[in-house]
Amino acid sequence: MSTRALRRLKGKQRGQEELSIEDLKLNEAQTADLPKEEEEEEDEQCEAVLQPAKKNNRKAKKNKAQKNISNIYELIGDADNEVEKGLTDEDSGVKQQVDPEVSRDEMDVDDRDKQLTENNNGEVTKKKKKKKKKKKGPTAEPQEVGAGDDIDAILETIEKTNGLSHQNDDGLTFDSRPVLYVEHRNLNPETELKRYFGARAVLGDQRPRQRQRQFHRSTWMTFPKDTWPRFSKPGICMSLLESRNGLQYFTFEHNRDYQQVQFKFLDAVESMDPNNIVVLLQLNPYHIDSLLQLSDVCRIQEDQEMARDLIERALYSFECAFHPVFSLTSGTSRLDYLRPENRAFYLAVYKHMMFLEKRGCPRTALEYCKLILSLDPDNDPLCMLLLVDFLCLRCREYSPLIRLYEEWEVHRNLSQLPNFAFSVALSYFQLSLQEDCPTDESLKLRQKSDKLLQGALIMFPGALMPLLDLLSVQPDSAVSSHAFFGPQSQMGQSPALAQLVALYVGRNHTLWKEAAVLLWLEGNVGEVLRRVDTQDPQVEDCLNKRKSRYQSAPRNIHRHVILSEIKEATSTLPLEVTTQPVMGFDPLPPLDSVASYNRPERQNGGASNESTLSLFFRSLLPNFNLQGGIRPEDNQEVARAGRELNQEVNRLMVAMRDMLANIQFQEPPREDNPDRDEEEWD
Repeated sequence: MSTRALRRLKGKQRGQEELSIEDLKLNEAQTADLPKEEEEEEDEQCEAVLQPAKKNNRKAKKNKAQKNISNIYELIGDADNEVEKGLTDEDSGVKQQVDPEVSRDEMDVDDRDKQLTENNNGEVTKKKKKKKKKKKGPTAEPQEVGAGDDIDAILETIEKTNGLSHQNDDGLTFDSRPVLYVEHRNLNPETELKRYFGARAVLGDQRPRQRQRQFHRSTWMTFPKDTWPRFSKPGICMSLLESRNGLQYFTFEHNRDYQQVQFKFLDAVESMDPNNIVVLLQLNPYHIDSLLQLSDVCRIQEDQEMARDLIERALYSFECAFHPVFSLTSGTSRLDYLRPENRAFYLAVYKHMMFLEKRGCPRTALEYCKLILSLDPDNDPLCMLLLVDFLCLRCREYSPLIRLYEEWEVHRNLSQLPNFAFSVALSYFQLSLQEDCPTDESLKLRQKSDKLLQGALIMFPGALMPLLDLLSVQPDSAVSSHAFFGPQSQMGQSPALAQLVALYVGRNHTLWKEAAVLLWLEGNVGEVLRRVDTQDPQVEDCLNKRKSRYQSAPRNIHRHVILSEIKEATSTLPLEVTTQPVMGFDPLPPLDSVASYNRPERQNGGASNESTLSLFFRSLLPNFNLQGGIRPEDNQEVARAGRELNQEVNRLMVAMRDMLANIQFQEPPREDNPDRDEEEWD
């Protein structure tokens, strides 16, 4: 670039500076090398630069104050910037030789004007850079390719050293994060629905208007709706009890006002009138137990939308009360189910999870399942291990299920649960059918699935015939007539094992409807019969395990069966569970529950000492008591008599249900000879 063009870029014109002999010599030497046409082109470019720079001086200063990059080519051409920097250094050296008396302040002003001019005129800069690329010669392209190769090599090294995956013995790639890791974005069902149907179909016209926009607290599990009552702190807070071995133990707490509302709720439940709960919710719209109980009532009345909305409102109330340290995703936060204040959170998340699964969002439901399991993985109060395999298979997360099985098999014996024994085998089989799976690896996964399925059928033979029955598949005569899979296999298992098998078959039978899965099952059933006929030692070993184990199911399994509402499993519940009342807000509470506050005793008279007028007022007001308190011993006798009567009624109902289930109607004998005399029947 000539010094004349450089002076014009820096705001200097002719006659504004002293001329020297050296300056003239430099001008002659530089202009002699440049063609006349190129010199005129540079003069035109400089004039185009100068005119917008004067007009947009204010805009240039504003852009510099905001430190924004207005020229996108500054982000791309790093090599060009280095060349341009070298050229400007040479030009600045020439300037110092020409004008040695120029002060430092003037140079700073000139550099600032040059930067502003270049920022406001991206097109001119682009043309200059194109010219400079031509002058660089053919050596620039190999340097760029070499730099790209170095960057790719560095990225590959970083991925190898800090990668988030590893492989197991079967060649499956697993995520290195914790097995119960929960992602925030997967807690939102819209994320899964957008993946299925697209953002436009899911969101639609959900953008609120500016006037109607309301600002709420940011939450992960639910989002407040405009139809909800205005939120005010209901009296729930979360406190940190202790931190031990990298785990934080939290608990919810109720203040005094919330405790009074809780006592009124218990009175409304005892009245057996849902309208009393509705009245209580109108006064306290974010009372947790009232929301849970009324949600069950709406669900029974087939108002699914209202039932789901009430559960979401309860979750929002809980999330607004979270402790700042409490984390949904880390897997290090614990909640003790023995405390009644914490049970409501377990149940709210569980019911929200079931609504999501029925809504067609199994991936989101899986995240909530892992969340519940991470709150107390040792005790698992809601027995989420009986459900996690179903959700993994529903959303085709086969590798996480296999990883959970491999990591927890050592200390939890997951292979002794029918759901894991069959579901892990099905996961290996589904992985072998994937198109991107190599042939040798697919064969290896298929052999692994065959081995696991045969082991599951030998360990739990009573699951085959109920499964085929729900699938409406007629078994082969060799299978149905064989003693190993016959009726004796179902009658010989213990009640606890029968309950686990019925729960798995009732929930997971839809996963076995595919034709390829049925063919795979048929082939392995034939192989199992062959091993039974040849007296395989594994058959005898599994028989001994079934006799020694599964003596009685723990209370958390009964609680899970009640919450699941699967009729095949609920019919297997023992009598001591079915004879006691089950409340939707706290089904089967732990026997060693830890209560932080107790409900005051109610002083109500017995039914035998109340008049007709007193009974009428009591039907209107459950807390009404006209005759005052009664003697403690009479109260205990009345309570004991009520419990005995309740147990007798429940036993009678169970007996009637069994009797109706076993009734079989036989058709009368057909008359082959219609001309036969009616006197023969006498």
